[in-house]
Amino acid sequence: MSLDELREEIRTIDREIVEKIAQRTYVADTIAQVKAERDLPTTDEEQEQAVMDRAGENAERFDVDANLVKAMFRLLIELNKVKQRESR
Repeated sequence: MSLDELREEIRTIDREIVEKIAQRTYVADTIAQVKAERDLPTTDEEQEQAVMDRAGENAERFDVDANLVKAMFRLLIELNKVKQRESR
């Protein structure tokens, strides 16, 4: 593959990553609505740990740095929690 073709592949992957983040955010927003309706707390430490554990397992499965993947998921979780708190 040429350099331009490889860069095009990266652009496609980047778009797909952003699309997946948008999908995840939509579902997280829906979860926030359910939590608000049921008067549940914003933070669920057990669920957060399960997400982090899955992130680490998936990183290992795909031979990606687990610390990097967990840091990305920690950021996604924190952004969702901030958004949930603001919407209450």
